[in-house]
Amino acid sequence: MTKKSMKVVILAGGVGSRLQEETSSMPKPMVQIGEKPILWHIMKIYSSFGFNEFLVALGYKSEFIKRYFLDYHYFGRDLTVHTKNGKAVVHGQPPEDWKVHLIDTGYKTQTGGRIKRLKEWIGNDTFLMTYGDGVSNVDIEKLIRFHKKHGKLATVTAVRPEARFGGLDLENQTVTKFFEKSRLREGWINGGFFVLEPEVLDYIAGDHMPFEQDPIEKLVSKRQLMAYLHDGFWQPMDTLRDMKLLNELWAQNQAPWKLW
Repeated sequence: MTKKSMKVVILAGGVGSRLQEETSSMPKPMVQIGEKPILWHIMKIYSSFGFNEFLVALGYKSEFIKRYFLDYHYFGRDLTVHTKNGKAVVHGQPPEDWKVHLIDTGYKTQTGGRIKRLKEWIGNDTFLMTYGDGVSNVDIEKLIRFHKKHGKLATVTAVRPEARFGGLDLENQTVTKFFEKSRLREGWINGGFFVLEPEVLDYIAGDHMPFEQDPIEKLVSKRQLMAYLHDGFWQPMDTLRDMKLLNELWAQNQAPWKLW
């Protein structure tokens, strides 16, 4: 896969309070699917399309993510260690050829503020952005082509997740229709996997600003936000149930996001 120059921003600084059983001891992006953090899975999705430079916006328990990448060259490989001088020889295939910028964007900073703090790192080029807790089989190349074609400032990947329960249609308390779990009938939701122009940063006031509120609302009001409709797989990891589902799919070799 040919390397591509567009940078990938991953928001990895939140507390992840709805997954407290796991995130009390580690940041949410480090919660594992199989034997790898979900952050690794997200990065593999992008790198499978040739995007290998990442800006990881850190906050809560940032030291865990920094330590992971500091040791990444040695993880999952055989080592010969010379105890006399501490020299280590690494055996086997080298890991992914990624450039990973680990930037502390503050413990309490909101999602918009985290993006804003990366302004100098982003520069003047179009960039990709997603959250550090969701995986998908979205075609990144098609997403980018869609973004370039419409010429607006921002593109969000719109998804329709499965409802968690079966549904009922009622008329005067009489069930008129029963349907099993299916795609949300109400419409599309924010699935992350954005393509953004650097001018979007001008819509973010500062650290206190969630990207999903005032900045998005202003983009919408100026008709600068377009939706790339993705009807394929998308799954966040918000709860223990989500974590178990993703691990089951991975263990059964049925992970739709495994594009590599």
